Amino acid sequence: MSGIVLLVVLAILVFIAWTFNSLVHDRNQVHAAWADVDVQLQRRHDLVPALVASVRAYAVHESGLLERVASERNNALAARGIGERGKVETSLGLNLTRLIGLAEAYPNLKANENFAQLSTQLTDIEDALQHARRFYNGSVRDYNTHLQRFPALFVARAFGFTAADFFAAEADADATPQVALE
Repeated sequence: MSGIVLLVVLAILVFIAWTFNSLVHDRNQVHAAWADVDVQLQRRHDLVPALVASVRAYAVHESGLLERVASERNNALAARGIGERGKVETSLGLNLTRLIGLAEAYPNLKANENFAQLSTQLTDIEDALQHARRFYNGSVRDYNTHLQRFPALFVARAFGFTAADFFAAEADADATPQVALE
């Protein structure tokens, strides 16, 4: 009888250890995926001042948009938490798209080689950011699902594992930005 009890206890301990290690792996995957997103966001933040300066020289009537982009960049750098950053970054992305769209209204800006290089870099960064965001959200989905499965949820709760936040776009982020000349 004591052999069976020992076997059951051993099986429970193995299950707890395996589940704990699996949760740690998933949580570390989420952290690594967020680091990839953060790198792309930093690349975008680093590009904003040069892009704003380039546009400012040609589109003096767009000061409101330029100020919003600069302000949103500063807000994004100061934002804490993935949920808060998601909102600020989505807004920044939409206004950067509007900023790039100004080239259609300002032919001299469109012909500017520096602006063309910056807009190409921004497009590349946005593509990389979209990929990193999808990977991050997939990692969060897998981790959160693992946390909520029975019986692993008991191990997760006992060791203080908490759900991760998705880096989600705002509901209106899918809308095509409108370029309004001010």
